[in-house]
Amino acid sequence: MPAQELSDEELERLGTYTHATRTWVLLHGTAEQFRHHTERMLELEQEYIRRHPKRTWQGVGDDALGSAGLDEASQLRLALNGVVRQLEALLSSPVPETGAGVAAPTGGDRRADLLRRFAAAPGGRLHKLEAHQAAREVGLTAAELAGLYKTDPPLLMAEGEMRLVTEAGIGLVQQA
Repeated sequence: MPAQELSDEELERLGTYTHATRTWVLLHGTAEQFRHHTERMLELEQEYIRRHPKRTWQGVGDDALGSAGLDEASQLRLALNGVVRQLEALLSSPVPETGAGVAAPTGGDRRADLLRRFAAAPGGRLHKLEAHQAAREVGLTAAELAGLYKTDPPLLMAEGEMRLVTEAGIGLVQQA
């Protein structure tokens, strides 16, 4: 539903939910989910500011200069610069295609490709978010990644926030 059609209660509830889910979408969502989430969050924020300008820093100025004491051209310039920064961030490629010092996936055993990344990491350990990113980069689905923890013997194991390759996982890498 367009933000303009939401009640005040719905607008606040959805705005709160959107901000609460931002980190999850950033870390685990697809590029399309992140783009959609960003658009929706900005739509909700703009509608909230339109309805309640005095509740935000944008509505602080009591003079004819408007938001935060800026004239209309300055406000537009700031908004445009923000959009440009967001576009540049979306278009840049901050995550390398492969892990540092690890060969690109060979097209063979994707499980072995992922386990090689673990083996190349200090202590054979990756943070859980790095492990999920590495799995995506080699083409493993979430279910296939989960399977590496469930095999008998397991190829990966969890240790708090860290994920580490097991002896069985190292053995699989050596065989590949």
